[in-house]
Amino acid sequence: MVPHLTTALNGPINELEQRILDSMPAIERWFRLEWMEHTPLFYSSVDVRNAGFKLAPVDTSLCPHGWNNLSPAMLPLAVQAAMVAIEKICPEAKNLLLVAENKSNKSDYNWAYLSNLAQLRRIFHMAGLNVRIGSIDSSIKKSTTLTLPNGESVTLEPVCRNNDRIGLKDFDPCTILLNNELTTGVPGILEDLPTQYLLPPLHGSGSVRRKSEHYRCYDEVVKRFGKLLGVDPWFISPLYTTCKDIDLSQETGVDSLSTTVDSLLAKIKKKYKEYGIQEKPFVVIKTGCSSLASKDLSVNKTQTVSTGVLMIRNAKELREHPDLSAFAAQASCKRMGDPNNQLLREVIVQEGVHTKERLDDAVAEPVVYTMDRYVVGGFYRVHAGRNVDENLCAPDSNYVPLAFADGTELPQAGMKPGASTPNRFYMYGVIARLAMLAASYELEASDPNLETYE
Repeated sequence: MVPHLTTALNGPINELEQRILDSMPAIERWFRLEWMEHTPLFYSSVDVRNAGFKLAPVDTSLCPHGWNNLSPAMLPLAVQAAMVAIEKICPEAKNLLLVAENKSNKSDYNWAYLSNLAQLRRIFHMAGLNVRIGSIDSSIKKSTTLTLPNGESVTLEPVCRNNDRIGLKDFDPCTILLNNELTTGVPGILEDLPTQYLLPPLHGSGSVRRKSEHYRCYDEVVKRFGKLLGVDPWFISPLYTTCKDIDLSQETGVDSLSTTVDSLLAKIKKKYKEYGIQEKPFVVIKTGCSSLASKDLSVNKTQTVSTGVLMIRNAKELREHPDLSAFAAQASCKRMGDPNNQLLREVIVQEGVHTKERLDDAVAEPVVYTMDRYVVGGFYRVHAGRNVDENLCAPDSNYVPLAFADGTELPQAGMKPGASTPNRFYMYGVIARLAMLAASYELEASDPNLETYE
């Protein structure tokens, strides 16, 4: 039994787990062939929700925080994956610059986020790199050392540019790793670096990515994967739709969104009826642009969580939703590279996925971390005050790594579904890799330098 974890251990999830375990050789070969054609992300994290009747990713980050939440037992695999990733990109790499999130002042760097930076520094140091942590925040004008509660320290240094390279005053890196999603736009200091490797690329930043493109790519991936397993792709994918060119500050915008919500809820109800599911459906409304603020995995207990997500069970709830005004302000994103600085007004309406996972009577959802093409660990996001159909990215969330303590790489053949920790988390790792593959598709499709051949 999964230790300390109460979950839905019967029904379709068990059937899905069994299919995945039975098809393991075919699955791994399928991924192997995909990675021959597509480039894996350098690193990523995927939020997965287990509804008991379906299992689906609900968010994919290309600049994940929260590395401090991984179990120490996961570090060896993370180090090996880092070695592989670096060798692919720059085998002769010596220096790596880790670019931190921007904060208004140094007091805004909470200990959890700093621990995340320290963990990344540790991983890449053990992978054979000299690692320094830089900041592109204008408020960081000199080297600033911040001490963690455990006595460890993190030094933030201002990033400087010299012609077509960036680095620190006495540090010239060949590789720059962003732990900054650049949600407010791409600063000029990071543009046009032809002699350095920038990871992820700028077209993967939060101000450029569109959730609709990611979900489109994920649908493409799971349709083929569903054929491989012989299952309805819906069991591993949330339905979604987009609502574009709306201004939620205007009544017409709300009306259009309400119609979209009603339409998607009808489709979900049809699926529920098809498979005899008794749960009450709901949808999640998200801003169309990628936003780290809504899912900071390293927040402390006092940090305010973004209102970039609305949970709606009925379209009538929309007008009276207490967070609608704040959400409307976030629903307008600047178009990357638009000389007129126009706004892209787009929201995503996504099928809500319940979470039936519980840890010590608190609702929980797994978060899976990858590096290159490997699952390197994960943890549970846990919130005692939330329900199965609510967003767990909230103050007082806890992050518990024990669920992945046994790893995901060595499934146990012959074990009854739901009775083996490695088997259950191998399944979660498969779903996370599907989302990661979709993100690779997404970056390829949005690459401004992509060469096409007629």
